[in-house]
Amino acid sequence: MAGEIPDLEALERTGTGKGAARQARRAGMVPGIVFGGDTDPLPINLPFNKLFKMLKAGRFKSTLFNMKVDGHDDVRVICRDVQRDVVKDLPTHVDFMRLRRTTKINLFIGVDVEGEDVSPGLKKGGVLSLVRPEVELVVTAGDIPESISIDVSKAEVGDSITISSVTLPQGAKPTIDRDFVIATVSAPSGLRSSENEEGEAEEATEAEETSTEE
Repeated sequence: MAGEIPDLEALERTGTGKGAARQARRAGMVPGIVFGGDTDPLPINLPFNKLFKMLKAGRFKSTLFNMKVDGHDDVRVICRDVQRDVVKDLPTHVDFMRLRRTTKINLFIGVDVEGEDVSPGLKKGGVLSLVRPEVELVVTAGDIPESISIDVSKAEVGDSITISSVTLPQGAKPTIDRDFVIATVSAPSGLRSSENEEGEAEEATEAEETSTEE
C-alpha cells in the first residue's frame, strides 16, 4: 500500500462558510480543508462518490495521500477527521493535514514473503498462512517502506514467524508493543485429520483397557 502513494484529486473551494459548503454538497461534492505546514489552510471540494468509495474500503484515516489541486503544488496529506451526517452517516466535511518529511505517522505496510521455494516445512506439504498481510507501523512521512519482508526459508511445520524476526526499516516500529505473529506454517489438512484420528483411536484403546481392568 505504501509503496504507491495514491493520488487524491480535489478542487479548490472558492467560498467559505456554511453557504459555500451547502452549495458544494448540492453539487455532489464534500467540502474539506487542508491545514498544517508553512502555508495557509486550503478549502477544497472532493467528489462525493469517490470519497464515499474510499471510506467504504477502510483505513482512510491511516492512508497517506498525494493531494493534487489545480494551481497548487502536490502535497502529502493524511486525514485527521471525517464529519458525518448524524442521521444518514454520510460524510459532510473532511479535514486533511499536510505532512513534513519528518512527521511520524501510523500506516499499514504490506508483507512480502521470501524463501517459500526452499522452506522445509512447505516442501513437506505444510501450508503457509499469512495471519497479517499488512502490519501497522509508525514511520516517517519521508521514508515510507514499500513493504516489509518475512523469511520462511528455514520454517518447519508448526513454526510461527513473529514481528521480532523482521528487519524493519530505520525509524519504523510496530504500533503493537508485543511480539505478535505475522505468519504460520501449519500441517496440511489431510495430515491433521490423520493425526486427530490416531489420537482418538489411542484414547479409545486406553478407555477399553481401563474398562477391562476394572
